[in-house]
Amino acid sequence: MAEVQPKKVLITETILRDAHQSQAATRMKTEEMIPVLDQLDEVGYYSLEAWGGATFDSCLRFLNEDPWERLRILKSHLKKTPIQMLLRGQNLLGYRHYADDIVEKFVEKSIENGVGVVRVFDALNDPRNLETSMRAIKKYGGICEAAISYTTSPVHTTEYFVNLAKQLENNGADNICIKDMANLLLPFTAYELVSELKKVLRPETKIHLHTHNTTGTGDMTNMMAIMAGVDIVDCALSPLGNGTANPATEPLVATLAGTPYDTGIDINKLLPIVQHFKGVAERLKKDGFLNPKVLSVDVNTLLYQVPGGMLSNLIKQLKDAGQEGKLMECLAEVPVVRKDCGYPPLVTPSSQIVGTQAVWNVLRGRYKTITAQMKDIYLGKYGKLPAELNPEILAECTKNGEEVITCRPADLLEPEYEKLTAAVKEMGLYEQEEDVLSYALFPEVATNYFKWRKAQKKGIDSDLAKGPNKVYPV
Repeated sequence: MAEVQPKKVLITETILRDAHQSQAATRMKTEEMIPVLDQLDEVGYYSLEAWGGATFDSCLRFLNEDPWERLRILKSHLKKTPIQMLLRGQNLLGYRHYADDIVEKFVEKSIENGVGVVRVFDALNDPRNLETSMRAIKKYGGICEAAISYTTSPVHTTEYFVNLAKQLENNGADNICIKDMANLLLPFTAYELVSELKKVLRPETKIHLHTHNTTGTGDMTNMMAIMAGVDIVDCALSPLGNGTANPATEPLVATLAGTPYDTGIDINKLLPIVQHFKGVAERLKKDGFLNPKVLSVDVNTLLYQVPGGMLSNLIKQLKDAGQEGKLMECLAEVPVVRKDCGYPPLVTPSSQIVGTQAVWNVLRGRYKTITAQMKDIYLGKYGKLPAELNPEILAECTKNGEEVITCRPADLLEPEYEKLTAAVKEMGLYEQEEDVLSYALFPEVATNYFKWRKAQKKGIDSDLAKGPNKVYPV
């Protein structure tokens, strides 16, 4: 290994977003964050990842909260530390591609309401799907952290990722994130990848490593990346750290203290915050959202590349079909389906699409049923795949004259912001511009939430426990 000059390591704390998304179905409430926000702001983190990902959906669907109001509350407390969010490029925080005017407006409002750092990724690593969001992040003054979705396959070599990172830097990225969502990046590979990125990226471009501890290698991967010169790593405070979440914060802070890599974080400042989140974790466990199994090491991720969220989806689908005993067959089918459709990284939404097709293949026979979403992958509607498609499946997907698109998928979408604004106003539910964006991402869920919000203000049925899933008069 080449000698690398040691330097201070920065930490992004994920306790407010990815930690509880990975371990507890994104069920932490804003009221559970507020008591320690001022303390978190004083720790000295590079950023606090606190918004985006699944938090937006969860706020509206399950927690009776406006995600935009959560963001404004966070910003009112976090004066020193930037708020970081996770954005799925042209998919924003939903599950389809949105028109460019929606993407730009969403980025504008996110930054206006308090986001400082935007980590943006595409499930297929297609840079075209990041163009609009990256341009908007820079336009409205955010730090643009473009992510490479890490995976392994015959085409996903170190050279592939280095070339992709350089392209994203040339497109305006301030930081490059190695997004290892399934904890597939092994320690020595991390050293090699960070070392090679350091050789080609500009000195001012920060390299940010995001990994998990699902396979038990996360701490070692972080350490090897640090030795190679990585600038920032993601960690989660221990009450919701490790397992399917990110490596725990306190052990890394303690390990690096007094060394040239010292984070500068006083571990004593973390202790009362840790104590608070222990209570939150207990509440999540009591309410059935935090299963101790998420803390166990699971090597199936290395064997089948199935991240934790995808595994839980597979189990649920099989349970609903009364076929729980076929889990191992489905896990073995996942790599087959993934190879057939050009080796996409398994991250939202591609992980769900590949996983569901694998289940159908096992239960009904290989490709006897092709899901609509899998067909869209073959037709190019999610973007360009890293490798060649299985020609037989492609022929099946185009047998009725369907055409494979080769352009940027969003180029086929008409502007939709004005039309959606009119729809929300026509329902009599419009209160703020941000409502249009909530409706754009989750029309039915947002509409129910808006009706619930209006009913609350009118004093109709004030039982909060019933939540926005109940249909309210307006």
